[in-house]
Amino acid sequence: MRVRLRQAAMALFEERGYERTTAAAIAARVGVTERTFFRHFPDKREVLFDGEAVLRTALTAAIAEAPGALGPLATLFWSFRSIRSLLESNRPFSEPRHALIARTPALYERELAKTAALTDALADALRLRGVADLRAALAARTGMAAFVHAVVSWLEDPEPGLGERLEQTFAETVALVAEAGH
Repeated sequence: MRVRLRQAAMALFEERGYERTTAAAIAARVGVTERTFFRHFPDKREVLFDGEAVLRTALTAAIAEAPGALGPLATLFWSFRSIRSLLESNRPFSEPRHALIARTPALYERELAKTAALTDALADALRLRGVADLRAALAARTGMAAFVHAVVSWLEDPEPGLGERLEQTFAETVALVAEAGH
């Protein structure tokens, strides 16, 4: 049901615009009541952010499973690489979602808040690996900035592919950090 509601919501957001689409209209498109919609989502915004919990779980688990010899930033990059197939399989939803969020200020603000919460979760996962507080926070913020850049550039232009975008972005991030020491 959640998938059907997400698909209906995206179709209506594209047809009518986000602001003119109601939870009742989304429910009607699927043939259920508005009450059913609210059993699955607290509001229409959350239809767009439904995968955040899956992403958080996948990334924090990957951080826990990363090779122990990796430093904090390398651990994050390893973790981001490990979820590539999850992101690639979700592209048909993510691409129009990204475009909608980019043109809707209230959704963009929500996206920033969700990204900040995910960044905090990544820092916590690094702390659980024994990384000191400041290093964990800095690595999480730096790594998330690189990750978001790679994913957004891939959503806006699929070539080169996500794997190559991640590698390019991670290499440039490491180079920038190395330059700071000179």
